[in-house]
Amino acid sequence: MKEFPKSLTIKLEQRTANNSLRKLSLPNTLIDFASNDYIGFAKSETIFNETHSYLIENKIIQNGATGSRLLSGNHKIYEEAENYIAKFHQSESALIFNSGYDANVGFFGSVPQRNDIILFDELSHASIRDGIQLSNAKSYKFQHNDFEDLERLLLKLSTDNQQPTTIYIVTESVFSMDGDTPNLEELVQISNKYNCNLVVDEAHALGVFGVCGEGLVQMLGLQDAVFARIVTFGKGLGCHGAAIIGCNELKKYLVNFARSFIYTTGLSPHAVATILVAYQHLEIEKKALEQLRNTIIHFNQEKNILGLKPMFVRSKSAIQSAIIPGNQNVKMIANQLQEKGFDVKAILSPTVPEGQERLRFCLHSYNSKEEISEVLGLLSTFVF
Repeated sequence: MKEFPKSLTIKLEQRTANNSLRKLSLPNTLIDFASNDYIGFAKSETIFNETHSYLIENKIIQNGATGSRLLSGNHKIYEEAENYIAKFHQSESALIFNSGYDANVGFFGSVPQRNDIILFDELSHASIRDGIQLSNAKSYKFQHNDFEDLERLLLKLSTDNQQPTTIYIVTESVFSMDGDTPNLEELVQISNKYNCNLVVDEAHALGVFGVCGEGLVQMLGLQDAVFARIVTFGKGLGCHGAAIIGCNELKKYLVNFARSFIYTTGLSPHAVATILVAYQHLEIEKKALEQLRNTIIHFNQEKNILGLKPMFVRSKSAIQSAIIPGNQNVKMIANQLQEKGFDVKAILSPTVPEGQERLRFCLHSYNSKEEISEVLGLLSTFVF
């Protein structure tokens, strides 16, 4: 076998030395505070069985898509699912992608044009940043949830640019590492003031915010003020894939120019059927949504009672992060919690900036109050 390049070996050794080498691990039986399955849909036997029944009833007996959607992979179920998603999200259209990563890379790599400008939150997800790197547009980051900094950039750009240009403002409704949310009403006002196109990634809001888990944008009634929303299904919806939601013209454009859509085999009929059935359950699973909200409230109350509030990033979402600087320190505490039966993961640098290493607690509708009280009680003994 050919010798592995020395330059790559050095990079792996550096990760090992920094105590940040990533490794794959198999599922465990610990109490779940790590997965993104916020309302338990990934484990739902009902959704699993209804998906199977839907496929049989519609005589869809096929394992794969057989090709890209522009060739042979655009099965009828895609149209049904996309129409349902668009209606659910009160939008003209929805276009399904194979993953949230594909959706963000496809959108940002094709929609912003040369001479356009992208202004993105500095904590935007890696898939957004990778998509921006593929774009011909100029891009600038603004400080996290800091709209004064955003306006400073907008004012500077309005002075520097003599010719009209399209500006895209990019944020997330729930940030994946901090679990915090921007003031979307204020952001809409700024976007309107400067005639910008607002793009919101709702990956961690679907299934969490809103009467039916439709996301933070709709919960605030701002859907008509947002140019595009990206929703992903591997978290609150408990399955796989993603969709870009917007106007009919945006869908037509993406079908023609989004490379991550055009040049990939489509999702299997089974995967698309699971998306459709999961969306249908969002409209009827009000109990799971209410349980999740109560879980979040209880978690925040308990960390206050135990004096843990100062170490946590402020969040009212299902993601709660306790900052414990140093890869070795945070890994040690995560291991202690796991030894006590709780699956709490350490998030290390360089995934987050050095000094911002953290324990990331993901909350679920199925986490009991007793489990929350116990895991936070253990955390308080380990850190104080």
